[in-house]
This record gives sequence, structure tokens and C-alpha cells, in this order.
Amino acid sequence: MRRFDGVNAQVLGISVDSVPSLKAWAESLGGISYPLLSDFYPHGYVARLYGVLRPEGTSERAIFVIDRQCTIRYVDVHPIDDQPDNEVLFQVLAEIEGTAYTAAVRQAEPVQVQSRAKAVAGATAQAEVVMYCTDWCPACKRARAFLEMHGIPYREINISRDREAAARLRHWTQGYETTPTFEINGEVVINFDRQRLITLLGIQE
Repeated sequence: MRRFDGVNAQVLGISVDSVPSLKAWAESLGGISYPLLSDFYPHGYVARLYGVLRPEGTSERAIFVIDRQCTIRYVDVHPIDDQPDNEVLFQVLAEIEGTAYTAAVRQAEPVQVQSRAKAVAGATAQAEVVMYCTDWCPACKRARAFLEMHGIPYREINISRDREAAARLRHWTQGYETTPTFEINGEVVINFDRQRLITLLGIQE
């Protein structure tokens, strides 16, 4: 289980697209913070069970919150271009757990912070590097390896645990939780843009 604002929950994305299509979409965003499932064959079977399969074979954009007893506790079907209100979802999750939302926020897990003290010659050792990431994101793993290989100190903020940081990230990325995203001395770099990081950090390769 992942924890969101003190509430046990697992986010899953499901689409009627094929596995290769989902993989390409996730990679185009630089990785996403939750697993994706394919409802491609039998086509739309799960979407049909949940009543959100359109006649043309695509699915509605919908959110379902399901409790541990497999009971649907919340449904939101909305236009494809609309961005759902995550705060409403956190309220629903907190209610399922039997705790007030404000209490859930106070009990949120501490931000994961990792520091690397060593810096190689030629790198901008004094640069303040913050990486917004998740445990699940493959590109985040590559970014960690890149920074550590070059001895770049950085702070790591897990947006699955720090929802204020996630909101800040969505502001930068037009509503998406794109990871990894970097903040380097106040400049934002979206996705694992290796060349941009090399330039900003003064890395010699």
C-alpha cells in the first residue's frame, strides 16, 4: 500500500489502450507515480463492468474509490479535459479510514529527504538540487543513479507523501504530476532532461 496524507491507499490507472500504448504514454510524461493496467482484451471488459465503456469502444474518464470490502465508495465521471479535485479524493479516503481529513494531513509521513555530500570537480557543488519523485517512477531511478554517479548533492521529495509538494509540481506542469522534476537554484527542469541537468550543474562528461 502507498500512503497518501496518512491514509492507506493504492492508486491504479486503467485504460482500454494496449500495454505498448500505455508504456509509450507513461514514458512520454517522464514516468508516472502509479501502476497502469490495460483493459485491452477482452476489450473494455472492466470498463463495461463499471458502466463507463462508451459505444465506440473508448472509456469515460472516471475515478472510483473502493474500500477493503470491495465496495465502491465514490464515483466521479467527468469530461476528458477536466482535472479532478484531488482534495475531494483525500477527503473520501480519510472518511473511509474513519479519521478527519485535517488529522490525516497532520499525520502524514515525513518527506523523504536524501542528501549526497560528495561533489566531483567541475560540478556546481553549491547548487541546491531538489528532485520531486515517487518510489515507483522508473525515470526517477535513472535520475538518482545519474546524480549519484556525478556526486551531486540533492534533496528528494516524494510527492506521494507530500501533497503540498505535489500541488506545487502540478502548477509547474500544467496539472500533471510528472516525475522526476527538478528545482535547481529556483529553475525548474521537467522530466529527466539529462542535457539540461548537465548544463545547469556544470557537469563535465
